[in-house]
Amino acid sequence: MRIIITGASRGIGRELYVRYQADGHEVIGTSRGGEGDLVALDVTKPEAFQVLKKAVGDAGVDLLICNAGIYPDKFEEMPSGYPAQMWAEAFAANVTGVFLTVQTLLANVQKAKGKIAIISSQMASQTRAPGGSYIYRASKAAALNLGRNLAADLAGDELAVGIYHPGWVRTDMGGSDGEIDAEASATGLIERFSALSMESTGCFETWDGREHPY
Repeated sequence: MRIIITGASRGIGRELYVRYQADGHEVIGTSRGGEGDLVALDVTKPEAFQVLKKAVGDAGVDLLICNAGIYPDKFEEMPSGYPAQMWAEAFAANVTGVFLTVQTLLANVQKAKGKIAIISSQMASQTRAPGGSYIYRASKAAALNLGRNLAADLAGDELAVGIYHPGWVRTDMGGSDGEIDAEASATGLIERFSALSMESTGCFETWDGREHPY
């Protein structure tokens, strides 16, 4: 398979990148700085997607994994926290960046009749709302909504779209108190992506295969 992974320099994205490569797939990964063999892509900058398109060319894409994202408001507090600029940066990365990734490579996915996987979070759920982290929660909820609507619009092309909670993972973003490591998350996500089909398009699932409440 030809697989594209955004945000592949660390954490879950890096583990997916390494695992798919080890399994013999052709993998193109991106990172903001373009470290090593990764394509430089800052998903908050629309003009940067020209570089991604050039790297992929006209080749078909079997699996597009939209993983790049940020969690800027982990330590923000009311009433003086959560500045407007932080909202703008988070939505640019976690929502607009996902849309522009799909838009840029949609023709490639269509060519291969491939799949699109969007990494959201359990923090996107409106039924699981313990408060705090307003920016991250709202942006991941928007990514979930985006994925659900893409699934509806792309059904006519028989392109499956799945949205996933990768688990609370021990990474720079998830922190040291996470419940699982990146290896376990990647193992589960790979299984989820493999199982994604037109029968399950629009799904919101956990890394270990459970349906997540919206």
